[in-house]
Amino acid sequence: MKHLTIIIPNGENNLSSITGAYEIFNKANDYWKESEAQELFSIQLAGISETVDFNRGLFTVKPHTTISCIGKTDLIIIPSLNHQYDLALKGNDLLIDWVKKQYKNGAEIASICTGTYILAAADLLDGKVCSTHWSVAENFRMRFPNVNLQTDKLITDENGIYTNGGAYSFLNLMLYLIEKYYNRQTAIYCSKVFQIDMSRNTQSEFTIFRGQKQHEDEIVQKAQACIETNVEEKITIENLSTKYNIGRRNFDRRFIKATGNTPLEYAQRVKIEVSKKALENSRKNINEVMYEVGYSDLKAFREVFRKYTGLSPLEYKTKYNKEGRLRN
Repeated sequence: MKHLTIIIPNGENNLSSITGAYEIFNKANDYWKESEAQELFSIQLAGISETVDFNRGLFTVKPHTTISCIGKTDLIIIPSLNHQYDLALKGNDLLIDWVKKQYKNGAEIASICTGTYILAAADLLDGKVCSTHWSVAENFRMRFPNVNLQTDKLITDENGIYTNGGAYSFLNLMLYLIEKYYNRQTAIYCSKVFQIDMSRNTQSEFTIFRGQKQHEDEIVQKAQACIETNVEEKITIENLSTKYNIGRRNFDRRFIKATGNTPLEYAQRVKIEVSKKALENSRKNINEVMYEVGYSDLKAFREVFRKYTGLSPLEYKTKYNKEGRLRN
């Protein structure tokens, strides 16, 4: 029998990602046992404290055991840390060291949402692709520059390390792991019992682009402000670099270093974010929205929109605007 450890870090964590993982894997065990006469996993909640409080003491979790009592495990699930990752990293040195040791001993590890911070702090993500909640992307990149963060991805799978996007998307990660460890039929069964859509594979449509502003390059900050206040205009990157007396190549390099995007990508993302809000909240048709953000080619607008949301403008409006079907 394999061993699954769902760790309970000290600090304010996300209770639903712990109980959700525990319930889904137990349901998979029950289904597996019907045909194989035994469970596939022995499942334990483990931490470094005897009890951990959640939601300011409203709930308390009592782990089955402590990590010091687990010599070897096969799969580790790290829950979401909510937005308390600074506190979690300071108060869980023993747990981070244990995770790192278990990985070296052959364990696979799956992190949920901001649980990725623990993986990165354990130096297990350097040079690897990972995902996390889109809202902490800028902070994560600044803190862990050697990690290839791809927040458009719902799930990543590399060298026995799995990560996923934010919030309740962890349910899709659980199905992914169940299919990998059990089989496809068990995953389908769990998807039906818990009513989880198995087809979802991106978190792009849920991302809200707020611009990457946590840097000190004043020229880039001015360029960002220019892009954001002139959304309706077709600002060329050549004109923008000339405006600030910087060569195009150097301008691109500084912009990428400061924001993680090229100037063109940044301008596209700003325009698409404005488009999304218009499609969500107005009765404007696709062409009207397209022209308002500086596009005149519908095909080009559709391609860029799909690049950053995973949906066409019409699909997005139909999904998120209550009156989206009335006027397209």
